[in-house]
Amino acid sequence: MSPHIDRRRFLEQCGLITVGAAGGLLLPGWFFSRERADAQDKQPTHDAEAQLKKLKLELPAMQKSTNTLVPAVRVGELLFVSGHGPGPIDGKPSVGKLGQDMEVKQGQAAARDIGLRTLSVVRAELGSLNKVVRLVKTLGMVNCTPDFRQQPAVINGFSDLMVEVFGEQAGKGARSAVGMAALPGGIPVEIEAIFQVKG
Repeated sequence: MSPHIDRRRFLEQCGLITVGAAGGLLLPGWFFSRERADAQDKQPTHDAEAQLKKLKLELPAMQKSTNTLVPAVRVGELLFVSGHGPGPIDGKPSVGKLGQDMEVKQGQAAARDIGLRTLSVVRAELGSLNKVVRLVKTLGMVNCTPDFRQQPAVINGFSDLMVEVFGEQAGKGARSAVGMAALPGGIPVEIEAIFQVKG
C-alpha cells in the first residue's frame, strides 16, 4: 500500500474526528438555546393585570352555574372557556336579535361585556391574567336575522378587548364569527374561547 494512500486515509480520519468533536461541542449548546427560546416564547411579555388597571376595567363577579355547565376546563397548556353571553342591562336580561332588535354597536357592546366575563373566568381559573400566554381561538355566535351580514363587526367588541388587555400579539388568535337563528334565552351574542396558559 502506497504512503500516499495511507496519508490520505489518515487525513480523512482526522477530518471526521474533528467534525465529530465540533458537533459534540456545538450541538448541545444549540439544543439548549432552542429550549431557552421555546421557553421564552411561552412567557407572557404583556402585564395583563396592570393593563386592566390602566384601562380602569373591573371584571364582573362570576355567577355560580345552576346546571351541568362548567365555566372552563384546562387541558395541559390550553384553557377552554365555555360559551358565555352578556350580563343583564339595568337589571334586565340582555336579549335581542341583530338586524331586528339591535344595531351593530349594541351587539359590539354585548360582545365586549362577554369579553369581561370571559376574563373573569380566566382569572378565577388561573389566579392571574398574567398566566395567559396568548388567545388561541375565538368562536363568536350572533343571534341575527337571515339577511344580517355583519357578524365579524359584532364580535370585534370581544376581540378588541382582548387586544387591549393582552396586546397586539397575544391578544389576537384564530377566530370565527357566525350567525345563528337563535341563542339560549334570546341573548344576542355568545362567545367561547381557548387560551394558551402557563403555570
